Order: sequence, then C-alpha cells, then structure tokens
Amino acid sequence: MEKDALRDLLETLHNKYNNADFIENDPVSIPHSFSTVNNIEISGFLASAIAWGNRKAIIKSAMQMMKYMDNQPYDFVTAASEKEMRQLSTFVYRTFNGSDFMCFIRALRQFCIKFGSIGNFFEQAFIDSGDIRIVLSRFRSHFFEIDHDRHCEKHISSIDRGAACKRLNMYIRWMVRRDRRGVDFGLWKKIPMSALYLPLDIHSGNMGRAFGLLARRQNDWKAVEEITQNLREFDAADPVRFDFSLFGAGVNQQF
Repeated sequence: MEKDALRDLLETLHNKYNNADFIENDPVSIPHSFSTVNNIEISGFLASAIAWGNRKAIIKSAMQMMKYMDNQPYDFVTAASEKEMRQLSTFVYRTFNGSDFMCFIRALRQFCIKFGSIGNFFEQAFIDSGDIRIVLSRFRSHFFEIDHDRHCEKHISSIDRGAACKRLNMYIRWMVRRDRRGVDFGLWKKIPMSALYLPLDIHSGNMGRAFGLLARRQNDWKAVEEITQNLREFDAADPVRFDFSLFGAGVNQQF
C-alpha cells in the first residue's frame, strides 16, 4: 500500500475508534469510573496489569478488583490494614492470583510513599532520562524492591529481557495522551506524546504486518520500536494515536 493511501486509512480508522464509544468495551473503562487523579492512576494501573485475554473478562475482573478495595483504590493502597489486605487472597484472573494482587498493592504503596504517586514516578523518571525505555526498566526495578513472591514478577514485563511491555505501554498511553476525544486522560503532562511507544499486541501486530508497518515476526520490543518508528512518519508528535487504528481494525476483524 502506498504511503498516502495508508495515511488515509490510518486516519479513517483512528477517527472511527478514538472516541467515547470505545470506552465501554475496553479496560480503560475502569479508570473512567473514577474522578480523582490518584484513583484514576491506581485503578488504571491495576486494570492494565490484567489486560490480556477477552476484554469482557478483563473488565469484569478489574471491576471485582475495585470492589475488593471498596471502590476506593487509592485509599486502599495507602491505608489498608493487613486484615483488609488478606481479603484480596481470593481474587483470581487467569494466572494473576490473590497473592499477586497483594504484592501489587504493597508495591504501589511504596511508590506512593517514596514518590508521592505513581504518576510522579513516571514523570520524574522521564525528566531524568528523556527515554520511555529507561523509564520502563526503572519502573520494574522499583516495583519489585519490596519483598515478594517471584510469581508476581511475570505480571510486569521486562524491557531488559526484550518484552514488548504491551500493558505498561497501554497504561502510559492512557495517562499521557492528550486530545479531545475522551478516551485517554492526559494526566502526565511532563511526558510528551512523541516519546510514547505502541502497546503492541496480537491485534495491532497483525494489522501492522498487513499494512506493511511491521516486518518482524515476533511481538517483542524490537517489533515495538520498528512499528512505532514507522508510525512516527505519519505523526511524529503523536504516533501512538494510531494504536486505535490498528487495534480497532484487528479486534473487530475489519480486514
């Protein structure tokens, strides 16, 4: 497909999917159920952490996570007693279990104590490094500074091991991207949209290959860099907005 035709197609798909109608059937609906920044950040992180598999199942389980925390995720993260924490032990979504849930809450609590909020960490880490790749690496290192069962490590992808880090990139997209379409929040204003990387999954990967944006066969970090760089040719200031184009077309089997 020629570049101009591909540009038109990407824009058409972006306009179709990047709007408020997208929210209801996507995990981003979880943070959209809250109004304060701290609750949006915490709920968004937890929802993105289990965002693999069927979207309806993800949303259902993420809603259950919020109920475990009395629909006050920030207050729970910062102030839950050990007795309240143990109540999380019965949660399960696929391989993410109650022990993992408790580990994540304890790690998030340390972020809030040490940095003030999870958003403060991401913004400061980017200011210090100017590179989301370094931010992703540092985030994982800080996250697992607490005592933890190694089982929960599988739920935070490692860029240092070449993982695509789809869920983290999706979460960062939610928090950073700024437009007037209602899906992404634009809370972390100290991180430019131009610095983001595509949340590469099976749907966006398949569409990227179909559209000639991705040659690499594996959905790993090298593929993320390749497809994001190609998308920057269409919008250097906001390449990741085309995540809506690729994911929307892929998940809806439009092509």
